[in-house]
Amino acid sequence: MSQISAPARRKHLRENLTGFAFLAPNGIGFLVFGFLPIFASLFLSFASWELITPIKWIGFRNFVGILGFHKDGASVFPNDPYFWKYLLNTFYFMIGIPLGMATSLILALLMNQKIKGINIFRTIYFMPVVSSMIACALLWRWIYHPEVGLLNMFLYLFHIKGPDWLGSMAWAKPSLIVMGIWKGAGYNMLLYLAALQGVPEELYEAARVDGANKWRQFWGITWPLLGPINFLMIIMGVIGGFQSFDVQYVMTGGGPANSTKTMVFYIYEKAFTMFQMGYAAAIAWILAAMIFVFTFLQWKSMGKKVFYV
Repeated sequence: MSQISAPARRKHLRENLTGFAFLAPNGIGFLVFGFLPIFASLFLSFASWELITPIKWIGFRNFVGILGFHKDGASVFPNDPYFWKYLLNTFYFMIGIPLGMATSLILALLMNQKIKGINIFRTIYFMPVVSSMIACALLWRWIYHPEVGLLNMFLYLFHIKGPDWLGSMAWAKPSLIVMGIWKGAGYNMLLYLAALQGVPEELYEAARVDGANKWRQFWGITWPLLGPINFLMIIMGVIGGFQSFDVQYVMTGGGPANSTKTMVFYIYEKAFTMFQMGYAAAIAWILAAMIFVFTFLQWKSMGKKVFYV
């Protein structure tokens, strides 16, 4: 076996050092802004810290306070009822996942036409995706305004008195779901559109020869081959649903009567309003565990049902 010469070794070492030098900023950034905060939050979840007080190790007391139960006579109550309420609110907002997927699929089917100017419509539907979430939320606050909002003014044309959309416990969550569907429909539309254009035309031709109509072609060919995109959207939708915060914070501030507060909103409130950093870190790790479990279950249950062309 021939030995590598000294100049070749130095050149190889120089190339490796150059590569590591280019990778170093990203690696250092991950360690400083990624790994260290994660490790610090894990430590704080077992401690009590209110910023101006010393950090005090308390073991699993935060987790017991969040997930535990206590008895009051013959009844059993959760130690932290707000946690469970905001968790239910978070799940409620996930109703928007299937509704958003259906909306995006309909748009993709409409945009998958070979007609003049279709790219203009695709751009229009995609514009909310690249727009600032804060700007979109403020726009929809104006649309939902109970007195001068466009929605209630439109309903007034039909002699219908619209409700206080964001100030009503019955309408606040559905209103935010509609806004979220509008904001994300364009992105999912493009994913569906790419998948639709990737379906081989020969499959549709064979189906037409066999006498299948448009409806049967959709359920027999199009829908099964959209499986990878559906799988991706459900996974990403659930992860994003657990992390929902910005829309609720800007449009309702968590109201009315805490009806639109989510898990991340609760973490923010505990950490930066009440300064209970340890308690907030414990909630964050419980949320991370939930995301992992739900993602794993979806992967196991749906991964084998996805078809690829």
